[in-house]
Amino acid sequence: QLQASGGGWVQAGGSLRLSCAASGRTLSSYHMGWFRQAPGKEREFEARVSRTGYRTYYADSVKGRFAVSRDNARNMVYLQMNSLKPDDTAIYYCAAAIDGGSYPQLYGYWGQGTQVTVSS
Repeated sequence: QLQASGGGWVQAGGSLRLSCAASGRTLSSYHMGWFRQAPGKEREFEARVSRTGYRTYYADSVKGRFAVSRDNARNMVYLQMNSLKPDDTAIYYCAAAIDGGSYPQLYGYWGQGTQVTVSS
């Protein structure tokens, strides 16, 4: 089971750090991704990190502002979000996949999301 946390309300330009914790599953066996879903929109890819943490990938919309990382010893994955914009407002989800990729369909395990609200 995955659980995302760390969301909240922040003003534009601010920062938040999301965490994803796993129970009953060893995250080092999976590629990990972060997705978000805004009201009325489809779930979209934001960032992902390889099993070892050496490779990271980002959506163009967050490149340079977000940073994904993982601590396999602690079974945790993180998403550092800087320079937040109102368009970043969404529910953020962490997910685990056997194979890496940016499509939500590749991810077989999802956590409950955490709400991020960015005000202008």
